[in-house]
Amino acid sequence: MNQLEDKRVAILATDGFEQSELFEPLEALKAQGATVHVVSPGNGPLQGFEHFDKARQVQVDVGLDDADAGDYDALVVPGGLFNPDALRANERALAFVRGFFATGKPVGAICHGPWVLADADVLDGRTVTSVPNIRRDLERAGATWVDEEVVVDEGLVTSRTPEDLPAFCAKLVEEVAEGRHRGQSRSAA
Repeated sequence: MNQLEDKRVAILATDGFEQSELFEPLEALKAQGATVHVVSPGNGPLQGFEHFDKARQVQVDVGLDDADAGDYDALVVPGGLFNPDALRANERALAFVRGFFATGKPVGAICHGPWVLADADVLDGRTVTSVPNIRRDLERAGATWVDEEVVVDEGLVTSRTPEDLPAFCAKLVEEVAEGRHRGQSRSAA
């Protein structure tokens, strides 16, 4: 049974995404029937990495200037070092992220992905995890950081590294299937 058959999910990415952290959630969501769009400030194709080595590319489905959070049921922000660092400096990307939190929609972020959420000012009072070297940035943004493979807080799903992808993808599918979470919007006021 495809539990996400009527769901539309945006994956916000740019060059430098961690290959597995984009493709594995994309495939898990599609396997459950979701329509998934790669949304990017660039036109693509976007260059993926496996750690510091170039890897697979992905085509952009929707340009960020044409994207609206209202058109999607959930958001995924993959990690990698370069991808979130570029996105967190892009005000349009931050506004796109805020749109999901403001309406209580599920959001998943892995590895360095939560960096974007910190700069979007949506982590105050939330419990999250990430790659350990951005812990202080997330705490400064008001989050409580824990070292667990996957953390779910009112529709916000976070994980640490590619090794956590099975747990991340399972929880992401579950949260997208559940839909809106009233508590998700508390940090996007």
